[in-house]
Amino acid sequence: MGQRIDVNHLNVYYGKFLAVEDVNMAIEPNKVTAFIGPSGCGKSTVLRTLDRMHEIIPGAYVKGEVLLEGQNLYAQDIDPVSVRRDIGMVFQRPNPFPTMSIRDNVLAGVRLNNRRLKQSDADDLVEWALRGANLWEEVKDRLGNPGIGLSGGQQQRLCIARAVAVHPQVLLMDEPCSALDPISTLAVEDLINELKKDYTIVIVTHNMQQAARVSDYTAFFNLRAVGEPGHLVEMNDTTTIFSNPVEKDTERYISGRFG
Repeated sequence: MGQRIDVNHLNVYYGKFLAVEDVNMAIEPNKVTAFIGPSGCGKSTVLRTLDRMHEIIPGAYVKGEVLLEGQNLYAQDIDPVSVRRDIGMVFQRPNPFPTMSIRDNVLAGVRLNNRRLKQSDADDLVEWALRGANLWEEVKDRLGNPGIGLSGGQQQRLCIARAVAVHPQVLLMDEPCSALDPISTLAVEDLINELKKDYTIVIVTHNMQQAARVSDYTAFFNLRAVGEPGHLVEMNDTTTIFSNPVEKDTERYISGRFG
């Protein structure tokens, strides 16, 4: 089952530069939460703080709390690698490992975590993850072929299979459809809808229609001016955000008047 995330007074820095200021939000379990807003407003930055990917960038750090079921992911005794095991990430461009087969791509994360699997268990896990990513029927007869040989949409679903194979609690998706054609986009959106039964999902998207289609909750980020920190303007259930937002800026963005 997915887990709840609470973000409290989160400030995100790149060196001395405050990139995102004082974000407070609750991300509900087994729901899809979309982050929307103009470029540079910090939505992908906030997404990356949720699995401590942000701090991989030299000089980057956060102040504040990110709680997964009440446990602060930034507490001193927490291992960032274990955080990334519980919270999976799917990136903007499909990134299967180029030298690996479809099968080995699915198992890559599991092996990285030093889990040794019997052949039969590995076979079961590969089928389970690929079925979960709606890809099994398309690739079951060529699991030994390179993952890089698949179409863009299939590669992205392979990356989702790789992410779910380690049994995370949360899936983060950073514009997972921006490099895909409309048919592949629809396949990934359908998949997101199915996956929320088992995971908490947070998706960054520039596509307003996509946010309206796939998410239960929407968070709108903005920045006051270029060079100023991004901030969370408002967050609510998606229907309310799109039909009756509280803030003028949200309404202007959603109606296409800026961004």
